[in-house]
Amino acid sequence: MVMADAMLKARLGVKAQVVLPKPVREVLGLKPGDEFAFVIREHEVRVVRAPAEGDDPFACFTEWATEADRKGYADL
Repeated sequence: MVMADAMLKARLGVKAQVVLPKPVREVLGLKPGDEFAFVIREHEVRVVRAPAEGDDPFACFTEWATEADRKGYADL
């Protein structure tokens, strides 16, 4: 189990590939073939489990794809 606020390192390979450390995969519940996403805010990047296809009922409404819309509709 990973402690809160842990910082783990990974190395960027010559083909720009990164292997997620095992504790990160365990926290996110990732297994081979699963997808994850990068959330970028200012100078910080978070790795999150990607929602499964069909989890977002608003995905087909691309005109509602701004950050303001995501915040405004987050509690629906």
